[in-house]
Amino acid sequence: MDKQKIGFIGTGTIADAMVRGLLASPAAVSEVTISPRNVEIAERLAAEFVEVSIAADNQAVIDASDMVVLSVRPQIAQDVLSGLTFRKNQSVVSVIAATDRRALLAWIGTDVHLVQAIPLPFVADREGVTAVFPPDPRVAAIFSVLGIAIECDTKEEYDLLAATSALMSTVLCIMASSVEWLEKRGLPKGKGRAYIAPLFISLSQTALRSQSIPLEQLSQEFATKGGLNEQVLADFEKNGGRDALTAALDRVLQRIRNGGGT
Repeated sequence: MDKQKIGFIGTGTIADAMVRGLLASPAAVSEVTISPRNVEIAERLAAEFVEVSIAADNQAVIDASDMVVLSVRPQIAQDVLSGLTFRKNQSVVSVIAATDRRALLAWIGTDVHLVQAIPLPFVADREGVTAVFPPDPRVAAIFSVLGIAIECDTKEEYDLLAATSALMSTVLCIMASSVEWLEKRGLPKGKGRAYIAPLFISLSQTALRSQSIPLEQLSQEFATKGGLNEQVLADFEKNGGRDALTAALDRVLQRIRNGGGT
């Protein structure tokens, strides 16, 4: 991948994570220009990485960059973008959540090369998986450095992956509930988390290594007939766990399609 100059409009959590991932050794880009909006994050990044410079304003970010990453909150995106001037055909990556592509292009007001992406905080450690739409080799190369890039052929595919990215808090809540259950029943504090977190890692690694086996089949293989896993799975489904999860994903997908918030 050719090293390029990347700029960030917006310096929140995701921008911070992307910068850290891109500049981890070996650095994947030559220069990073960031907006001054979040002074604390901007100054911290500039202090830690020689490749990072803080621009005077958002327009200066655009002028200094080959690729511009839009990383502002959806509620202020129109106000921020409408006053800026982009170069024709400039590469622009929007990581703004649940924001319609046509709206973004209208606010930008220039014929740019716009790609949307959904990076997650794990990109800071180059462990993230990022949905990208439309397919774009340069943008996919950036996110491949930061973990795994999944290029979506249609907006429908992209929205579906966006919906499942909303599972993070729920998965962590399941882990937290399990750890709390262990501690309330006498396990010393800290041992539950030390056990549960690697258990979830191992399950994820099993799913990744066994691509040819359907996940439902893997689930059944772990649910030995008459065993403990089968019992918990049966209780989960009997008490509406699967139905509740499906309903929650349907609701968040509808919110994304309606242009709702993060």
